[in-house]
Amino acid sequence: MKAQFLNKANAGFTLVEVMVAVLVLAVGLLGLAGLQAASLAANQSAYRRGQASQSVYDLADRMRVNPAGLTNYTAINPATAERKPECSVAQAAPPLPPFPAPDCSPAEMAENDLAEWFTAIESSLPNSLGAVTVNGNVFTVTITWDEDSQNDGDNNNNPTFQTSFQI
Repeated sequence: MKAQFLNKANAGFTLVEVMVAVLVLAVGLLGLAGLQAASLAANQSAYRRGQASQSVYDLADRMRVNPAGLTNYTAINPATAERKPECSVAQAAPPLPPFPAPDCSPAEMAENDLAEWFTAIESSLPNSLGAVTVNGNVFTVTITWDEDSQNDGDNNNNPTFQTSFQI
């Protein structure tokens, strides 16, 4: 007598189970890929906000070092400011020279600071704009950038980092 392992009514049932298991696994992996993409986007957004924060505080520190040139920081458009090599302290070895540098007026130092600052935010934040405003003795530094990195003209949802301080 021969043993019968499969009932003809159950023939092919295991294959259907395997296909359902593969389908469930595929849906789960697609969901996991979506979570990974969202995580990468959130990480990039956090990185850009950190860059904006660091840049704003960098300019605030530059302004604190040059109190004689404070009015120039709000009078000069950062996008059109020109670098002044004689004012740059990036290449100076410690101890740093007095501020402003001997060959540099406070106004030239302010313009150089704005030019270096604007170059830094342009290189680290896509389609960025920076501005410095003053209201009484309170200075406000603002950076706006395009989070989705597309030139679609939609500037309504662009993130902004702003800080106000007194000198």
